[in-house]
Parts: sequence; structure tokens; C-alpha cells
Amino acid sequence: MAMVLSIGFYAVGQEVEPTKPEATELYEPVPPKVTPGKDGAPPSDAIVLFDGSSLDHWISARDSTAAPWTINKDGSMTVKNRTGDIQTKQNFGSVQLHIEWKSPAEVQGKGQSRANSGVFLNNLYEVQVLDNNDNDTYVNGQVGSIYKQHVPLAMASVPTGEWNTYDIIYHAPVFEKGQKVKSGTLTVIQNGVLIQDHVEIKGTTPYIGWPKNPPHGKGPLRLQDHGDNSRVSYRNIWVRELD
Repeated sequence: MAMVLSIGFYAVGQEVEPTKPEATELYEPVPPKVTPGKDGAPPSDAIVLFDGSSLDHWISARDSTAAPWTINKDGSMTVKNRTGDIQTKQNFGSVQLHIEWKSPAEVQGKGQSRANSGVFLNNLYEVQVLDNNDNDTYVNGQVGSIYKQHVPLAMASVPTGEWNTYDIIYHAPVFEKGQKVKSGTLTVIQNGVLIQDHVEIKGTTPYIGWPKNPPHGKGPLRLQDHGDNSRVSYRNIWVRELD
């Protein structure tokens, strides 16, 4: 492409390239001010979904009654076996999600039956929670996977019984007239390590079958009771809405 020299600017094709710095400086829109949290606290614009004091933001996914999981003295909550998943009362679209989880120190089970749970975005798309320390399973179902879709870039879990952190960026898919026109994406950082890098969500994350793409709007965040005495605990859960 030819570049034509002129007085005061360069013309590249049909585009005029500015030669003064102020021509490429923007002063609006001004980003809102957000105060970062200190010592693990959420930022000032976060919606705190669980701080250890109550399950008021959660309900049973099975029948919308009070969330039946157990609140512990250390400010965490633990899956109550075979009581079913829990989900947020509030619906969300695209979010930044922070959530901390740990498997029990006492190891029980193997493969998918060892400390299995999951974090579901929009009630449909699962980021796997699992104890994979000295415990192999299919790699698109291991800890940090987008279940049955994307293998994590690394296995970045801390030792069994210690607290893991997931920081998740979720952009919801876009639907028009009942059809998906833009796929959703997920980025996952586990314990400071990038394990999912803006991957495309192919659809729902079923145990059996291919991903499906039912049209949807906002939906709850859901935490899984896998039904095999997983005993997974969660704490310090907050979101920032991105839409």
C-alpha cells in the first residue's frame, strides 16, 4: 500500500494518519472508579454472593427452597450430600467471578468420584471442580476443564485439602431470533495460573451427548452437588457484572 507524503499528515490509502498526538487522545467515556479489595476482599463494585455469614443469596436448584448446604465455623460452606445443587437467586449474564474451593483433606474415592463439584455459568456451562492430585481422569473432565469441551492448559491445583482460587471471565453467547449468532467465551485463572484462555463455549456441557445451544438470556450461577459425598467446600464468592 503506497504512503503519500503531504503537508501536516500522511495519507495511507484513503485513511489520513494524524501527525499530532492529541488527534488520537480520547477523554470520554470516563471509566468508573473501582476500589480494589485488600487482603482478599472483593472490589467496591462487586456483588458478594457468599461471605460466610449466610446462604441468603442462594436457593435449592431442585425446588427453589432455602439452600440446604452446610455453613462452617471458618466462613465456608460445604456440599450437603444428595441435597442437590444450589444456585443464586439473582440472574447474571457476562461476569467476572471470584470463587474459592477446597477438597476435603481426607481422600475418598477416585477418578470423577473424588471431590467432584462444578461451577456453572448461566446455569449451563460448567467449569469443573475436582481433586486431581495423584488422581487421573479424562482430561476434558479434569479440574479446570470446561467440562467435555476444553482441556485446561495446566493442572494448577494446590495440595489436597488446601484452598484453590478460580477467577473466571465469562462472556455470554448472543442469540437472535432463537439462533446463536455469537459464541460465549470463558477465561479461567486457577491460583494465579491461566488455565483457560478465552476459549469458545461450544454449547451446554452435558455428561452424555453433544453440546446444545438453547437460546437464553441471563441465568443463575450454580454450584454442583455431584451426589457422591464430594464434601467440597466454597468460600469468598463474588461477581462483577460485565453487561
